[in-house]
Parts: sequence; C-alpha cells; structure tokens
Amino acid sequence: MADTQYDVIVLGSGPGGYVAAIRAAQLGLKTAIVERELLGGICLNWGCIPTKALLRSAEILHYAQHAKDYGLKIAGSIEADLEAVVKRSRGVAKQLNQGVTHLMKKNKIAVHMGVGTLTGPTSLTVKGEKGEEKLTARHVIVATGARARDLPFAKADGKRVWTYRHAMTPPEMPKKLLVIGSGAIGIEFASFYNDMGCEVTVVEMLDRIVPVEDADVSAFLEKSLTKQGMTIMTGAGVEDIKVSGSGVKAKIKDKTGKVSETDFTHCIVAVGIVPNTENVGLEKLVEMDRGFIQIDPYGRTKSKGLWAIGDCTPGPWLAHKASHEGVTAAEAIAKELGNKDVHPHPLDRNNIPGCTYCHPQIASVGLTEAKAKEAGYAVKAGTFPFIGNGKAIALGEAEGFVKTVFDAKTGELLGAHMVGAEVTEMIQGYVVGKTLETTEAELMNTIFPHPTISESMHESVLAAYGRALHI
Repeated sequence: MADTQYDVIVLGSGPGGYVAAIRAAQLGLKTAIVERELLGGICLNWGCIPTKALLRSAEILHYAQHAKDYGLKIAGSIEADLEAVVKRSRGVAKQLNQGVTHLMKKNKIAVHMGVGTLTGPTSLTVKGEKGEEKLTARHVIVATGARARDLPFAKADGKRVWTYRHAMTPPEMPKKLLVIGSGAIGIEFASFYNDMGCEVTVVEMLDRIVPVEDADVSAFLEKSLTKQGMTIMTGAGVEDIKVSGSGVKAKIKDKTGKVSETDFTHCIVAVGIVPNTENVGLEKLVEMDRGFIQIDPYGRTKSKGLWAIGDCTPGPWLAHKASHEGVTAAEAIAKELGNKDVHPHPLDRNNIPGCTYCHPQIASVGLTEAKAKEAGYAVKAGTFPFIGNGKAIALGEAEGFVKTVFDAKTGELLGAHMVGAEVTEMIQGYVVGKTLETTEAELMNTIFPHPTISESMHESVLAAYGRALHI
C-alpha cells in the first residue's frame, strides 16, 4: 500500500474538481486528484458538452429543413443519421476528456484512478487497478457530484426508460417519447428529439415548464414548443409506468384530475438529481441536508481541512457554479496555508447565470420579477421583443425577448431573463453588470454594437424606464 502526502487532494474530477486542482497547483500547492471513472466528470463526458453537440446537430437539421425560408434550395431529402450524430457527440466528449488529461500533466497534478473513501477529514484510501493506496493531505476537497434521480415506478433500464446518460447514446430513435420533468435537462432532450422528428410529450407537475425561470419566459417557451409540435402537460403527474418490449404505458393525471393511459416507445426521467455522498466516508465528518453537504461561502465543511464544492453541495447544480466554487476553495486553502497574495471571494448565488439550450434558448441571472416583489422590492421591469431587433430579423430569428428587472428606488439590476437565439451567449453581459453592481444608468449609457441581437439588452433596460427606441 503506497502512502502519499499532498497539500490538497480533490475527490472527483468534474468541472468543479479539476478546476479546483488546477487552481491549487497554480498557487504552488502539491495537488492530487482522485477519479473513479473519467476525467472531466459528468459535464464533459455525459452532460453539458456532449448534449450541446447533440443539440447542434439538431439545430443544423432544423435549418436545413427550413432552407427555403432563407431563399435556398437543397436537392434531395434531409434526414438525420442518429448513429452518426451520437458518434460526433462522443467524439467531442473524448476530445475534452483528453484535454483534461493534458491539463493535469501540464499542472503537475497527480492523478489517482479509483474509488476514493475518506478515512478522516484529510485522509482517504483509493481502490483501483493498482490495488489500494493511502493518501493524506493538509486539505481535502470533496467534488463527487450527483446523479439522475429515479422514480420508484420508473427505474431506468437503458432500453425503454432512460436517464440523460441513456438519452445521449440511444440504442434507437424513439418514435413517441415521454419526458418526465421540464427542468433544463428534460427540456433540452425534449427539444433535441423533437427537432430530430420524434413525437414528444413533456409532463411537468408544477403549473409551468422551466419553473425556476421568470413566468414570462416559461409562458413564451411553452407556446413556442407547442407550436413546434410538442405536447406540454403542466400541473400533471405520471402515476405509473408499465414497461414492455415494445415501449412504455404511462398513467398520467392531468391538471383537471383526469387519469388516462398513453403508450410511448420510450421515456426519459428528468426529475432532478441525487448527490453522490453515500459510501464516501462523509457521515461523521460533515453536516448534510437531503444528502447535500452543507458548506460556508468558501466551501468549508464543519471538519477542519475538509471542503466541498459542486453538485454534492446545495444548488443551483450547474457546472460553472462548481468551477467557481473550486477556484474559491483552492484560493481559501492557499490563504490558510500562508499565501498572502490571494484574496478569495465568497460565492454570491444571485450572480450565477442559468442557461438552457433548447430551441429557442433561455438564459437568466438574478431575481425574477415575482421573486423581486416577494423580497419587498419596488420593481421596474422592461421587456424588448426580438421582432424589434434588426439583426434578429435578418437572421430569421425574430422569436424571443429580453426582460430586465430593476430596483425602482436605487436602479440596481436585480435580474435579467431572455428567450431566443444565442441568449446563452448574451447573458454574460448582465452577469458582469450584476457582479460590478451596475445600475440602469451605466447600462443606458453603454454603447451596444449594431447590428447585433445584444441591442435588445440595451432596449430592455430603456423599456424599464419608458425610453425604448425601437418598439
């Protein structure tokens, strides 16, 4: 049994873990990372990146099928080759996995492949192909992530009932798909398979889809997806599923209380996540709430020297939040170890953007209009539709809008919410503004380039104060 001492050991190599390891190494700390499966974790291998590769293929298919809208003719039929689409997605994931491997070598981070189990706040064993190793460190960062939640009556089998992992490498193209849950994962896969020609039904137990988003965004997206041919059932629930060799029979209760049975070829369960905090040795070392490790704004747990970041801690459960927490924790550790040149900043959850890559895209940061009012703010809100934006019209992407929410008393930007083409690329402008504590005055006096869809961001701010120019 090898015995190795480090300054920092990171348990888990997802977007939180590998970024934490890199930052710790940059700060001169002897660093190791422990991974049981693939470097890059769920995000790079089975989540954020490969799903975007799938969605890109569906987007290209959509444009090809609507070529005539752009004055173009395409000879012959346009068809999706599912096997080739999936192969491209897996190739993208493999490339990024190799990229993380390179980054570990570049930053001289020791990689221990195997299952890590804590034996104390700053020690663990790793069981892998080389046998069992005993590792110790001055600090340990837990970044074990999370997995898809099952329904008691809908256990994923990879054949007819899928989680996101199965949906990324489907054995066949579903003809009639049931998606349970309308959060980011559910809606993205619903959008992908709908664009690929599948008949899709989405069932959401709450009164609107993408329920964490602003109500106006939810309403717009539901209308758009319905127009695209999806069946959207809100205020509804799946009460039972019976699986057969040919598909699934789902018992669904609609918002009126009526129960009916409908046949589908496949089902995707997207009803949230479960943190990977069992069998890690955490029970006596940390406080947990529903399995999530409780931490302070820097990532500290109740045990000295033990830290946690990412999806195994309270949400939002987003890759970029995990990466930010990884940097913060690494810098806080370096400071505790005597580095006076680092100044870690605690996580501000109000400044974490959210992006969903359905068609059309949605993106947001900060408070919704309803949440701002609930918090006691007097609110000024402005909305600008893409139909008033020249670039959106020229691109044939006039479907969407930008909405901004301000504190009427101080002019502080409280939140921003978008739906439409490329909004996931534009939201960062508002994120920077919120981080810099901007007000409506700075945003009004910012010059936005023309012609760009981002001009809608400017117009939305103007609209909140009755000054919109192009609508």
